[in-house]
Amino acid sequence: MPAPHEFSIDVRVPASTANLGAGFDCLGLALELYLNVRASVVSTPGGRVSVRSRGVRGSSSLPSVPEENLIFRAMRYTAERERLCLPPVRLAVQNDIPMAAGLGSSAAATVAGVVLGFAVAGKPVSKDAALQYAAEVEGHTDNVAASLFGGLVVTFGRNDGSILGIQKRWPKMIRVVAVTPQFELATIKSRAVLPKMVERDDAVHNLQRSALLVAALEERRYDLLWDALHDRLHQPYRKELIPGLEEILALPKMPGLLGIALSGSGPSAIALATDRFDAIGKEIGSRFERNGLPTTYQTLEVAQQGFSTSEKHLRRR
Repeated sequence: MPAPHEFSIDVRVPASTANLGAGFDCLGLALELYLNVRASVVSTPGGRVSVRSRGVRGSSSLPSVPEENLIFRAMRYTAERERLCLPPVRLAVQNDIPMAAGLGSSAAATVAGVVLGFAVAGKPVSKDAALQYAAEVEGHTDNVAASLFGGLVVTFGRNDGSILGIQKRWPKMIRVVAVTPQFELATIKSRAVLPKMVERDDAVHNLQRSALLVAALEERRYDLLWDALHDRLHQPYRKELIPGLEEILALPKMPGLLGIALSGSGPSAIALATDRFDAIGKEIGSRFERNGLPTTYQTLEVAQQGFSTSEKHLRRR
């Protein structure tokens, strides 16, 4: 009788920032800050699912009950959609992405789960299907697409409900300064303040600037990014929820700074910059701190690659 054996699959998923100002729910950018998950598949009869998490503040308090854990729920959802048999797994999670901070922590968890749903069942990951399932679990496309594909990703939904993502490479010279106040803001709360109808002038304003952002990057007209990040559809409403954001968005130009925006639904703010990263991070952070919010910042490269996986086989004797 062969000895019981197990194999493990590691998945590494980048964080992300979404919207980039005017590109509401259609632009996402992957960042070199990662969620790592190891799924160990045990062939021992009667094996049970378990979850263990560690990492940045709040990670250890993530649900350890599998049915409540987003990674496992995304695994199970993918297996059901693909009609795959999901074996018992032990999930070991190392999370370096701040929770509820607007840097795509839930999207990274969703992508990790979707990828593992394919991988532990022995099926190659289809990026198109993975984007569809991740968007269905997450509820929107921009963050999950960036974590899947890497770089800058433009997403759109067809009338039949299918979702597509187009990846664009990001200029290496432009980094992202992510400034995160010690203040959690749930996406559902941040979305609740948005109006159901918008003025035509505001819609046109955002259409122009989201198109401008892609064109400016393509033509290396980085001087135009300052205008491209200006938004009228979500930031004016969300600033009421985030102390200091109004002052941050009103900051003047300074050397090395290309533009400022709210990261996703917040509360983190991001700056696109080519130089003087520390000075920019401190300048933005000081506006949060004046409003009583302790703040950290980090300068991040854009992750040109999305998720990655590796597999290891172990044999017990």
